Amino acid sequence: MPDKSPRSKSEIAGETPAGKSAAAPIAVADASPEIASTPPRKIYNIVKYGDPILEKATATVTKFDSELAELAEDMFASMYAAQGVGLAAPQIGKNMRIAVVDVTAGKNPEAKIVLVNPEIIHAEGEKREEEGCLSIPGFRGYVVRPLFVTVRAQTVTGETFELRGEDLLARAFCHEIDHLHGVLFIQHLSMLKRDLIRRKIKKMKKQGEW
Repeated sequence: MPDKSPRSKSEIAGETPAGKSAAAPIAVADASPEIASTPPRKIYNIVKYGDPILEKATATVTKFDSELAELAEDMFASMYAAQGVGLAAPQIGKNMRIAVVDVTAGKNPEAKIVLVNPEIIHAEGEKREEEGCLSIPGFRGYVVRPLFVTVRAQTVTGETFELRGEDLLARAFCHEIDHLHGVLFIQHLSMLKRDLIRRKIKKMKKQGEW
């Protein structure tokens, strides 16, 4: 998801409004273990809408090693470079159930969350807000998401944890976990709105702008 804080307080694609989201750990293992060395991070290009990988369910992660930890850190770096607050593996061309989230857009290192093999185990309430996506730049739409969600996931070392998110964080969790199921935010829009976006993207592709 893109960081939209410069434009509006309620944009999932990049919202970073202070005080608008909260995480209440239930039984949290370190969601983002530090890596001993800090080599230069790899910045991945963001895969755009139209690439088949974005609409395929991802494979469960079974190997928890230093390479997975390095990938997570590279995903954070790629997400920050793209001015986002959430990024899923398919968005960098990886068929893996891993996503990273930081609704502070890098302002608070303790807000970094790595979700490996995540699932939503509880949701309540609902809120309609505008969303965008790093893989569908320039387009937004209003999507209804739960106001509170609890996710169960694993860390890069394989430890299981649960984390509760509210408002923006809850929306980010839902948005990124959708990606891992091959679902894009536009699939939550009306057919009319969705088709309009697709037609515009098709036109941009023909003009070499996508």
